[in-house]
Amino acid sequence: MAKASVDDFSKLGLAFMEDRLQMENGLVAQKIVSVHLQDSALRELSKASGEQVQASPLTPAPSLGGIMEQAGQGDGKATGEGSSPLKTGCGSGREPAADGDPGPGCAERHQLHLSSCHECLELESRTIESVRCASAEGTPDLPEGRGGGVEAAAEGPGPEQKGRRGNVSGKAPNILLYVGSGSEEALGRLQQVRAALEDCVDTDSYTLYHLREDSALRDPWPDSCLLLVVASREPVPRDAQRRFLAYLSQGGKVLGLSSSFTVGGFRVTSRDSLRNTAQNLVFSKADGNEVRLSVLSSGYVYEEGLSPLSVLSSGYVYEEGLSPGRVQGHLENEDKDKAIVHVPFGTRGGEAVLCQVHLELPPSAAVVHTREDFDVLKSSNERRHDVLRDVLTTLGLGCDARQAPALTPLRLLLATEEIQDPVMQWLGQHVDPEGIIKSSKLSLRFVSSYTSDMEITPSSIPVLTNPEGFSSEHFNLETYRRNLRTTRLGKVVLFAEVTPTTMSLLGGLMFEMPQEMGLIAIAVRQTQGKGRGPNAWLSPVGCALSTLLVCVPVKSELGQRIPFVQHLMSLAVVEAVRSIPGYEDINLRVKWPNDIYYSDLMKIGGVLVNSTLMGDTFYILIGCGFNVANSNPTVCINDLIAEYNRQHGVGLRPLRVDCLIARAATVLESLIDRFQAHGPDGILPLYYKYWVHSGQQVRLGGEEGPRVSIVGLDDSGFLQVLQEDGGVVTAHPDGNSFDMLRNLLLPKRQ
Repeated sequence: MAKASVDDFSKLGLAFMEDRLQMENGLVAQKIVSVHLQDSALRELSKASGEQVQASPLTPAPSLGGIMEQAGQGDGKATGEGSSPLKTGCGSGREPAADGDPGPGCAERHQLHLSSCHECLELESRTIESVRCASAEGTPDLPEGRGGGVEAAAEGPGPEQKGRRGNVSGKAPNILLYVGSGSEEALGRLQQVRAALEDCVDTDSYTLYHLREDSALRDPWPDSCLLLVVASREPVPRDAQRRFLAYLSQGGKVLGLSSSFTVGGFRVTSRDSLRNTAQNLVFSKADGNEVRLSVLSSGYVYEEGLSPLSVLSSGYVYEEGLSPGRVQGHLENEDKDKAIVHVPFGTRGGEAVLCQVHLELPPSAAVVHTREDFDVLKSSNERRHDVLRDVLTTLGLGCDARQAPALTPLRLLLATEEIQDPVMQWLGQHVDPEGIIKSSKLSLRFVSSYTSDMEITPSSIPVLTNPEGFSSEHFNLETYRRNLRTTRLGKVVLFAEVTPTTMSLLGGLMFEMPQEMGLIAIAVRQTQGKGRGPNAWLSPVGCALSTLLVCVPVKSELGQRIPFVQHLMSLAVVEAVRSIPGYEDINLRVKWPNDIYYSDLMKIGGVLVNSTLMGDTFYILIGCGFNVANSNPTVCINDLIAEYNRQHGVGLRPLRVDCLIARAATVLESLIDRFQAHGPDGILPLYYKYWVHSGQQVRLGGEEGPRVSIVGLDDSGFLQVLQEDGGVVTAHPDGNSFDMLRNLLLPKRQ
């Protein structure tokens, strides 16, 4: 067998380094040339290097012809003015060649080491680190490797995110997602895993990358990986397993999601009868508390399978009987099958949490086959996220609540061009000399344009009156206009991307602006959303958030029955969806007194009403929020549409927030007109069609009170219940802020 020459090894090392180097300015090392330097040249280079020790690592070094050919410069000559070599060959002093002969016609030469040489890899790592640190634009904390080896798992802006949270490991805040091959199924799984993690961690603090199968074997990703997520459904190649285990042995953290990858003496065992079915899980949290929830089983469980000190083919030794980790989960079946295990690994703090229930999949996933499973999984969806957050926290990630977004100015938008002049004339007559209209809680400053020096606080917000240039990813004015068919409601829009709460925006305008102008406040997000009583209202993107002004004469059918206003608004939201052709069977319901529900299972929205009597008119602010495109924290309308499509083989399109806010305002105006003309009888048949309470039984006065059956609403909008003796009476809520159907009270007799 022929011996490899020193030059052969040099070429091998150079090829390895070419494969690994990449500059952040886009230049890629296409060829690195080994240069043999005499001692005099080395001394001169050493002296020059010493003089430049304080310079940026990207400062051009003394010209060394042929050190590197950069991308687009393939002549092997010096790169020229303004460019710098990424790396030169490193020497080891005066080591002889492999056979002890330095080679003919050469003085002592300093060759590149092999790619496996510790000194060379150290130098390579330092050089790459120097290039990164020298970037004037703040290079992202990317796992080092070939261009494209480790890809950002999300499209859009790159990972140059500001203000990332530090971590105790000192590693870059990178979460790597391994899903195996690049098949279409694997890439679909990548998106599902990424979406689940992004719902739990702050993406301003962590960056998610796709770790491709070839990169897992080749690239030095462990040095910059805070958490490795293994979510491959296909077997993990043995070489990849070795790298994952080596990463763990160095203190790495691994989350296994329905993967065959396992450690610590556990083996994965099939349970075909459980595959893709909803199962009850008992999860022991890190704090010792237990949580019960419904989860989707992968069809596999964990069993302890290795004998003590078993040696795997990977070359790593496991000790059975290691103390179990802080989080564990088992199925609530006869065998109490292990579905989540926490495995400490090695002596350097490595640990893995392995799951064989689909914490990463939403209830709307294609593998959920039955409506019954969808319902129970949706009812546990918030707890599924809580469990995943607890697992991630156990593995050292921060899952704290994200910082509230910055407030934005309001935009004055009009549903029709015809009211442009009247609105501007009215404003001109009612603002103070500084353009401000004040209420008890808020000052609105009307300006034609916004500058960055304008202050925005919860008590002082600028309002831009010039509609030109308005654009929002989440609200399309033309869509709103097309779907608004009112004569009074929702004509003048105060729109904000982010505002404290829409309930406070109209206070300074509601009593003065002509009723036919129809005020409505709409926001994409609220930082201080309000619910009934002391409750807060979560306001994620995708939730339809609005406050609508309705004026009702006291001497009218509705004016005499103001509690019906909340019923009408809840009904308007449900009818806004179910009156669209094709969407009639989307299972939205109303729950007394002010909630919008999916079936009788989960709340999808709510209504808050504040009314003020001035003269002979009620000025009523109707705050409404309902989930349209946000699957979390519970369920949204587009989830129901997607599930309906799957169950019935149809292709109903998802709905938009702007469309449904406009349609709800249109339906509400129609319901008010019908109520004013016919009283409660004008709307109750439609209300009963959609409500969840038919035949429902509740208790009066508490858990031990008499059981009664709900039969309808009385003339004022309160519940009527049927007692055991056959009598029908009106019941009022006791004022608790959790469920107004709990602890109902009979009114005191006069």
